[in-house]
Amino acid sequence: MIKITPQAAKQIQISAQQGKAENLPLRIAATKNDDGSFHYGIGFDENKEGDITVTSEGVNIIVSPLSSDLLKDTTLDFVELEPGKNQFIFMNPNDPSYTPPSDD
Repeated sequence: MIKITPQAAKQIQISAQQGKAENLPLRIAATKNDDGSFHYGIGFDENKEGDITVTSEGVNIIVSPLSSDLLKDTTLDFVELEPGKNQFIFMNPNDPSYTPPSDD
């Protein structure tokens, strides 16, 4: 289902500590926009009825049934896009705008 890289897991744990949310799972959500592009959301949340629960890299993740198909085989990473600017990115083969990284 969803995987988290070690770099993303480390940042998620830091964010949980800073936000005093260590006991809450991370909710990952996706919706499809009218133009077919995907919109993603992440945040700490409580389990809701019907949620799908996954653990990756020691992080408990919850996904609603509505987002689960859109997020199938997605990897969440935390990368440096520009010097000093790190960001979470979604590597999602279901997203029409996703381009897999090259193996240079």
